[in-house]
Amino acid sequence: MDAQVDALLVESLDGLPAAERIAVAYQWETLVRRMEAVRHRLVAAVAELPKADLGDRSPARALSTALRISKEEARRRVKEAADLAPRRGLTGQDLEPVLAHTAAAQRRGAIGAEHIAIIRRFFRRLPGFIDATTRQAAEADLAHIASGLPPEELRAAAEHLAVLLDAEGELTDADRARRSYFSLGKQQPDGMTPVRGNFDPELAALWEAVAAKWAAPGMLNPDDPTPRLDGQPTPEQAGSDQRTVGKRNHDALKAVLRAILASGELGSHNGLPVTMVISTTLGELESGTGHATTGGATLLPMSEVIRQAAHAYHYLAVFDDHTQEPLYLGRAKRLASKAQRLLLYARDRGCTRPGCTAPAYHCHAHHIDGWAKNNAPTDITALTLACPADDLLIETTDWTTRTRPDGRTEWIPPPHLDTGQTRVNNYHHPERYLTHNRGHDDDSNDKDTDDDPP
Repeated sequence: MDAQVDALLVESLDGLPAAERIAVAYQWETLVRRMEAVRHRLVAAVAELPKADLGDRSPARALSTALRISKEEARRRVKEAADLAPRRGLTGQDLEPVLAHTAAAQRRGAIGAEHIAIIRRFFRRLPGFIDATTRQAAEADLAHIASGLPPEELRAAAEHLAVLLDAEGELTDADRARRSYFSLGKQQPDGMTPVRGNFDPELAALWEAVAAKWAAPGMLNPDDPTPRLDGQPTPEQAGSDQRTVGKRNHDALKAVLRAILASGELGSHNGLPVTMVISTTLGELESGTGHATTGGATLLPMSEVIRQAAHAYHYLAVFDDHTQEPLYLGRAKRLASKAQRLLLYARDRGCTRPGCTAPAYHCHAHHIDGWAKNNAPTDITALTLACPADDLLIETTDWTTRTRPDGRTEWIPPPHLDTGQTRVNNYHHPERYLTHNRGHDDDSNDKDTDDDPP
């Protein structure tokens, strides 16, 4: 197959008439769709491997490491393969895919990725009370009409079928629980972060009660010299409030979170009180420009950092602009001290395993040389940040970590997952993607195993 693709890549298409160009494009699309069906079988075969043979904590993470694809894409492929690849029963018998008709249409090359995404979304949102026979009939119908429709029309047909099957709108509590969520998007270049969500009835009712008080006109108005926190706003305060309803809701939610952080009732998390941890450099703090980084990887403008520093329930770690070296904090105990965790938050900013985007708030202090295996000391120079799953990975698989001469942490995968990927994580320090100093920020992997990595 590689040889045939090489031949096609150098084949000139200039001499093909218009009709033949379109015909070849259609043939190629059909072939690519069929190849996706092969990939489902391969992914399903990987998913069957025992964890000991997998070399990682999940099939998705193993695929992400070996294929150098994102964790989201790897998880999508595993879930898609679970629906579209042939299955094996508990006694070893061969079973059809969960979406048998859709899988058959894909094997013929009649439907593509967009069609499949629409059909799978239809079943994710289908209420739980729909019986198995009706589900199978619906899947057969959708797979059949998808073979002759573009995705836009298939989506319209699927939405209409969903309305017919749930004519009474009889969602169960389990259905509502499955559909409820609240998530933050990626922070944008302007500093703003989009949110998405779907509140269940209880959360909506709770928010209504809070918003009735704190999102009312004149309450918590940042434009007031003395924003009102309690009681009723005066007519002047309410009348001069130029904020939209959405902005008042935003400010009310901010006040709720400030209040719960200040209360101290959230306890501790990973050895620190639940609070906001902010790290910056002395130069940026003195100049009042630039950004600081929180333990959750959010960038804060320096003006906001200075304002936040006035609140006693936050931590502010300030580092020298040039050295960036933490103070030596020797400790013979198993658990890192609060001061050490603060230094790790500021230095690493998040999990140091390549490909992991977990911010510092979600990480543990990991012993680079392994506490359990080597009884390593809990010194700041021997610690790095790792999310709980990746920390466990070192203890249960053949992954290893070590410190480079420049002080950064390398993650070395098992041989069968080592396909030349980077061994250090720049995600939490994006400025390093643009730095190519040999011996410091060159993160290529030449698979050397000596003590002086490139």
